[in-house]
Amino acid sequence: MLRSTLLALSRNRKAEQIARENPAARSLVDRFVAGTDVADAVRACSELSQTGRLATVDYLGEDTTDVAAARQTAATYVQLLEALGQSELSTRVEVSIKLTALGLTLPADGRRIAQELAAEICGKAADVGTTVTVDMEDHTTTDATLDVVCSLREDFPSTGVVLQAYLSRTYADCIDWSYPGSRIRLVKGAYKEPASVSIQDKHEIDLAYVRCMAALLAGSGYPMFATHDPRLIEIAGSLVVKSGREQGSYEYQLLHGVRSSEQLRLAADGERVRIYVPFGEEWYGYLMRRLAERPANLSLLARSLTSKG
Repeated sequence: MLRSTLLALSRNRKAEQIARENPAARSLVDRFVAGTDVADAVRACSELSQTGRLATVDYLGEDTTDVAAARQTAATYVQLLEALGQSELSTRVEVSIKLTALGLTLPADGRRIAQELAAEICGKAADVGTTVTVDMEDHTTTDATLDVVCSLREDFPSTGVVLQAYLSRTYADCIDWSYPGSRIRLVKGAYKEPASVSIQDKHEIDLAYVRCMAALLAGSGYPMFATHDPRLIEIAGSLVVKSGREQGSYEYQLLHGVRSSEQLRLAADGERVRIYVPFGEEWYGYLMRRLAERPANLSLLARSLTSKG
């Protein structure tokens, strides 16, 4: 019930306005978000690289209803990639993009616009020597997202994609997408989805995640396990051993500001560890989904909102 409430609030404009008008809440935002501009993101990635961690950077924003805003998002990613190249970080840092931020759901030519802008970003990423992973959003965009990724991979075969374990279809998608050269980030899922398309029980979602991990490791692609759950990380290690995979043929992904000690432990053990680094002003929806994933963080939010500054 709490998770559902938080996910509903993530799309509530009145709740967003209240949060944005409380400057004390910024302390919590700063924990999960690297900053507001490209320089902040590059700085965070540099600090991660110095401790043996990789990064994927997300310019926050989604569900754009404006072509100009979609183009501005793409331009920001190009600027980011140029900065990563100039900072000699591009071999250790990739970018994550959301197609709705690039215009996917625009009423006229949305898919074409999103695909063209995504290709522009992928082209710049290739120029500086890195890759792009396409984030997955709510289930209404899943088919369109996978179709766009298929098209992008014709010119940019290293383009990654995210699959969400809580969707009923995802086990089959893991099998279908585990071909040589593919890159797949597996997440539990962070949107409020109906029971008709998704698993609702937390324990069953965990089981689905394990099944999907096993499918990805049995395939020929490059799995990226995005989870902070210590039990799932332990299970992932066991599945890796059973599959005969060597370190470097998969990676773990964790969020900026969450379980940093675990990030460092995995890296010290020789694992590839990539940190999801968001930046930008559109932090509200992202923050609420992080709270929904880990309700214990609500105590941090409560302290922030009741602080006098």
